[in-house]
Amino acid sequence: MRRRLNWLGERTMNTRHLLAAGIALGCAALAEPAFATEGALGRTITGTNVQSFAGVVPPTPGFNAAIGYVHYSGEISASREVPLNNQLTLGMDATFDMLSVTGLYVWDTGEGRWNFASMATLPFAEVDVTANVSIGSRTGRVNDKADWDIFDPFFAPIIAGYHFDQTRHMTLALYVYTDWGDYDPDRLANLSLNNWTYSPTIGYTQLMQKGTLEFTTVGAVDIYTKNDATDYQNGAVFRLDAQLVKRFANGWGVGGIGGWIQQIEDDEGPTADRLNGFKGRAFALGPTVNYTNKWDGGQVEFAARWLTEFDVKRRIKGDPLMVTATIAF
Repeated sequence: MRRRLNWLGERTMNTRHLLAAGIALGCAALAEPAFATEGALGRTITGTNVQSFAGVVPPTPGFNAAIGYVHYSGEISASREVPLNNQLTLGMDATFDMLSVTGLYVWDTGEGRWNFASMATLPFAEVDVTANVSIGSRTGRVNDKADWDIFDPFFAPIIAGYHFDQTRHMTLALYVYTDWGDYDPDRLANLSLNNWTYSPTIGYTQLMQKGTLEFTTVGAVDIYTKNDATDYQNGAVFRLDAQLVKRFANGWGVGGIGGWIQQIEDDEGPTADRLNGFKGRAFALGPTVNYTNKWDGGQVEFAARWLTEFDVKRRIKGDPLMVTATIAF
């Protein structure tokens, strides 16, 4: 009888743990702020894009699901002008909450070094923005809130996974972010960026110490279409996140996460030109903890992280909090 391939190795993890890894690919783009670079943030929040085993597409076919929650509260100094929709604001305070439901299907491609999956995420968000807005010679502090509703859904038609060996794995994907959320250019708070975003993404996972120590990194470039309502074109944004997690026999795991976001092109448009392109960057570091429980036929993993942003330039600065639950069956 032919021996079934297990690309994580018999001494590291079983195939069911690898199934949970697959859904991490669907959560890799979980955090979706309600402002573009146009609003001093972007599609993604620093340090929230890497998930456990994001470099792995599991060899076992099947459906996986995940629920994720992100809370982000931050500010940008009132001494700095910020392009937001149809106007320039003097500083900004913003609070963002998102609940996302993700489905990922691993295709039956048989045994081998390549495996493939597809995913889609339906996010729900609430946004609260306070900013100093200038009207003529007067400046006033204005608050706007968008209550819970659907935010821009996103999907990846194909996620390709390659197994170098039992401990080294890579994924390649193109995530597509829609503009289907509610948007009003005259509001401060919106549930859409009013543009499509394309994010070519590469993930890499390395397993060490018989699979109990995991290093995963995710790199991507976010390429935006123009916001036609404001004639604002966001420049491309590079992002790189990494995590190191040590897992124990009782199901618990602890580790650290780091993130880097760097805008690599100037923004373009009437307000962007006044601010010399409004290119920004941010770094983040923080701890992560997770717990995995397995049963006959599936498993569930809970994970949480808390990050602190630093060395932030021309972006909102805050402390992202993220909680996820993934289930494989």
